[in-house]
Amino acid sequence: MAKHGKKYREASAKVDPAAQHTAPEAIALVKELASAKFDETVELAVRLGVDPRKADQMVRGTVALPSGTGTDVRIAVFASGDAAAEAREAGAEFVGAEDLIAQVEGGMLDFDVAISTPDLMPQVGKLGRALGPRGLMPNPKTGTVTTDVGRAVAEFKGGKVEYRTDRQGNVHVPVGKVSFDQTALTANLRAVLDELERAKPASAKGRYLKRITVSSTMGPGVKIDPQRMFVAEEA
Repeated sequence: MAKHGKKYREASAKVDPAAQHTAPEAIALVKELASAKFDETVELAVRLGVDPRKADQMVRGTVALPSGTGTDVRIAVFASGDAAAEAREAGAEFVGAEDLIAQVEGGMLDFDVAISTPDLMPQVGKLGRALGPRGLMPNPKTGTVTTDVGRAVAEFKGGKVEYRTDRQGNVHVPVGKVSFDQTALTANLRAVLDELERAKPASAKGRYLKRITVSSTMGPGVKIDPQRMFVAEEA
């Protein structure tokens, strides 16, 4: 187990591990405890009551963060012809067909999102070993396999993020930067939690939102009470 630094230990000492907060309270605490010299990302982690080994309980999709991510998202688009031109015009950093596929095969993975037109997916699918483990494989469910690549690029540049359950049923989503004000972070967090609720599999039984934690990149986790996430706002 890695040893945490002095600042992390000092911040952890200010967090009651048994306490559960409303979302605004948790975000305020995360902002207060952030101590890194860079603008830390605020991460949301949610443990869902699903069995991701079952195909019908895999939770995956995208959500638009109303306040954006605060991060410059680098996008690779597998496309040719007019679609490639649209992708470049929309601001994609890497655009190509066979040439881009060859670059990725050679180890070029300097991007955060990969988008493909449907006609190139048979070839892009062969990049599974490189893209799959990093969660970068284009997928129709997340809108990253599309004929409208220009729109897809614009949406991801504007704050659209992907989410998916890992093997333990956890979902990790960035919801902004510590420099965001509390209202902006709360709006992003609410958007993700609302989307996860909408994506609840019909076959999921029992409590769905089992554990919710928010933290900054270098800070300790702060728990949110699933039963009273936004109760302070709605009172």
